[in-house]
Amino acid sequence: MRLTDAAAQRISELTQRADSEIVGLRVGVKNGGCAGQSYTVEYAHDVRPTDEVVEDKGVKILVDPKAVLFLLGTEMDYKADKMQAQFVFNNPNQVSACGCGESVELRPAKIDG
Repeated sequence: MRLTDAAAQRISELTQRADSEIVGLRVGVKNGGCAGQSYTVEYAHDVRPTDEVVEDKGVKILVDPKAVLFLLGTEMDYKADKMQAQFVFNNPNQVSACGCGESVELRPAKIDG
């Protein structure tokens, strides 16, 4: 997983502004929504032993172990316009997305071994 400059800047802002000490953002995937899955982003107050730690552009992303195969090769971006501001995932493992943009269908990355 890698970050765009906009995503890294936003994560840095969130980390500095948080009410309590956080080590970065935890990213994952949960079941739900009309397409079947959705991305999750939350404050990470600690690094869990099972987290996949990604350090890029001076910030830290912790990837939930259940989401690693779904997020391999993903670029995390941050977009803001007049209507909304959000993290956007450019994911090669995404098969489709629902019309409202709230959920996606993902397939696990294929690992050549």
